[in-house]
Amino acid sequence: MNLFLTLAFLFFIGSVCGWVIELLFRRFFSSANPERKWINPGFCAGPYLPLYGCGLCLLYLIASLEDLSLIKNPVWNRVALFAVMALCMTVIEYIAGMLSLKFMKIRLWDYSHEWGNIGGVICPKFSLVWAGLGALYYFLVHPHILDALAWLSRNLAFSFVIGLFFGFFIVDVIHASQLVAKLKKYAEENQVIVRYEAIKADIRRRYDQAKQRYPFFHPFHTDKPLIEHLKDKKNVIEEIKKKIHR
Repeated sequence: MNLFLTLAFLFFIGSVCGWVIELLFRRFFSSANPERKWINPGFCAGPYLPLYGCGLCLLYLIASLEDLSLIKNPVWNRVALFAVMALCMTVIEYIAGMLSLKFMKIRLWDYSHEWGNIGGVICPKFSLVWAGLGALYYFLVHPHILDALAWLSRNLAFSFVIGLFFGFFIVDVIHASQLVAKLKKYAEENQVIVRYEAIKADIRRRYDQAKQRYPFFHPFHTDKPLIEHLKDKKNVIEEIKKKIHR
């Protein structure tokens, strides 16, 4: 089976499973969600996170290089493997976070409150989390990934499902990019950094206050254009500041 189909399959699996992991983390463990609401973690509408898809592809490729290691001791060989996994995932996280900040003026996640963070984009705590996930991947997931790839090689008709996934994904990304363009324009006009999670949380609160059903797969949908919603929010904050400084 060629490498392109292998990586496409892994991206599909990683993106969907990563979305589920983030969904459960935000629902049950995240301190940023004290109400324990179900929160769509993706910027896209669909149930996938491309960062995790890229991560799974990378972890698979790194794990496949284990036999090429120059370290003879098997224990230290695996420790080095997990360290490389953590480093590579941290680099991916840093690049994705900085690109969104510098070019889109959007903060997709915020580690500013974490010790040793760099730009609020990466921090030692989550690098250790990546190392732990790398170890879990190696011992618990990688063998099943190999089995899944073997199954795919015997059932190539499933590649139609993969193609269907990428079709939906591309359309979703195009729609999300239009939203990003609007947020970027707003951020540049007002000289601010748009906090993506804060916007979603504020929109959800407004739905709850109005006792309306929150559109889970369309977290940026409001009863008025999104930019008008942001301007209204900005005006409210400025009014509060004026009252404080009186």
